[in-house]
This record gives sequence, structure tokens and C-alpha cells, in this order.
Amino acid sequence: MLRRLLLPFLILLLLPVPAAAQKKIALSFDDVPRARGAFFTPDERTKRIIEGLHRADAPQAVFFVVPGQIDRGDGVGGEKRINAYVEAGHAIANHSNSHRHLSAMSAESYLADIDAAEAWLRPHAAYRPWFRFPFLDEGGTDKAKRDAVRAGLAARGLRNGHVTAESSDWHLETLTIEAVRAGKKIDRKALRDLYVGWHVEAADFADGLMRQAIGRQPVQVLLLHETDLAALYIGDLVRALRSDGWTVISADEAYADPVGTAMPDTPAANGTLTEALAWERGLPAPRWYRYNDTKLATAVFRAKVVGESDGE
Repeated sequence: MLRRLLLPFLILLLLPVPAAAQKKIALSFDDVPRARGAFFTPDERTKRIIEGLHRADAPQAVFFVVPGQIDRGDGVGGEKRINAYVEAGHAIANHSNSHRHLSAMSAESYLADIDAAEAWLRPHAAYRPWFRFPFLDEGGTDKAKRDAVRAGLAARGLRNGHVTAESSDWHLETLTIEAVRAGKKIDRKALRDLYVGWHVEAADFADGLMRQAIGRQPVQVLLLHETDLAALYIGDLVRALRSDGWTVISADEAYADPVGTAMPDTPAANGTLTEALAWERGLPAPRWYRYNDTKLATAVFRAKVVGESDGE
């Protein structure tokens, strides 16, 4: 009798852990300090992002810094904003000094640009030896250049600050800025739904594709940008990720996952690590989240956020 009563519980213990319980993701922000956006001054934006992360009880994020932007245009005073992220408990890392495409530079010039950013970053608190390629461009079809930069990063003690999930939020921000400047009425609820929903969908897409590509669920790294949309909706996004079964973890924990040491060999080196691993293993396209198609994203934005049809 006891054995019969215990049998269902024993079966439950032997069942595999549901996939949703293994979904872990960290937050990363690119292009810091970024110029003024649609709604806030850069100072206001930084304050709102910090407060939004804090109120959502989000763990440490990482902000990828472009030091060459600090004293240019709206970047003036950017060091104070970068320090505010650090003081709030977040990490900073290298996003190059001038934010240029590797495809448009020699490997030597590109590495020198990385060195210039490192000289600014290394003395700062919360610095991490992670480098994120601007535009996720790792050299395109030039494998010799790709390998030279990979070797250069290793020689400098830097690792790839890889991305696994993204929804081209920079494009959504650009569309919003253009609409505001044109005097168009913005449906804030629809804008929030796109920003939050697209990121959650992108994370789920990356989770599924990674399981196909490598047979497990690595920690995901979500690519965001330091935008006014993040200032408005980052707390909503964190809560939505959790409602979808994600555990939001620190950037340090994410970059401890061994998936980040992968160096896929693909015909062109660009895009997310998820896409590259899927491509290397022969998985068919599309290997990217649907709203990375900026034409599709633009059409949805126009219809939902500013109430325009294709004929307008």
C-alpha cells in the first residue's frame, strides 16, 4: 500500500525539469552614453533606467560604453551618467571607442580603437573585461580579419561580450524619435506593448533556437540600448520576462556560462551568437527573430503606434 501511494511522487521526481524552469536571462545595454531621444534629457533617461531596474528588483546589468561619445554632442557629461550606473550596482564594459564597423576597418586599426576605450574604462569601478562588437559585426565574410581580432582580444585578456537575444530596439527608438519630431500622436500603450512584447518574444525565440543548436538552454544575454524606451518600460519588461517564466540574473552569472567561449565558423561573422551557432550547425533560416526585419517592424509600428496604414 505504501509503495503504491509513493509511486506517483517517485515518478514526479524522475521527470525532467520543465524547460520554463531553466530559462535564465541577463540584461545588457549598448551605446552608453547615448544622445538625446524622443522624450527625455540624457540625465533624465539615466535616472529613469536606474529607478526602473531598482523598482523591478532587477539584478546587475551591464552597460557597454563608447568612451569616444562622452565629450561629443549630448554625450557631454556622460561620465557622470556612467558613474551613476556603476553606483547603482551595475557593470560597465567595452563597446569600442568610436563605434565603427569592423568590416570597414583594418584589424590593426580596430584593435587600436579597442585599446583607446580600454584606457578609459580600466581605471573605473565595476569594469569587466568584455568587448561587444558594434553592430554585432565581427568582420563579415573576411575570416582573416575575424580571426586576427579574435586573437587580439585574447591577447588583451578580453572576451566577447556576446548577445544571444535581440529585437532591434534601436530601430523602435529611431521610429519613435522620428514620429515625435514630426508631431505625430504616439499611442504610449501600444509602444509599451511592442517594446515589452518584442523583447520577450525574442528571448523565447533564442531559447528555442539554442536548444536546437546546442542541445541545452544556456543563459541568454538580451541586447538592449540606452534609450528613452528603456527609461519608460524597463521595469515592465523585467516583470513580463518573469511572468513568461524567465529568471532574470546578473551579467556576471550570464558571462560565466561556457557558451560565451564559442567561436562559430560561419560564412559571415555577424549577428547574435544564437544565430551563428545555428548557422554553423546547419539549421535553416530564419535564424533571427522576426522583428529584426526592420521593414516588418516599421509597418507594425506605423499601424499600432501612430495609427497609419500602408497607404498613408
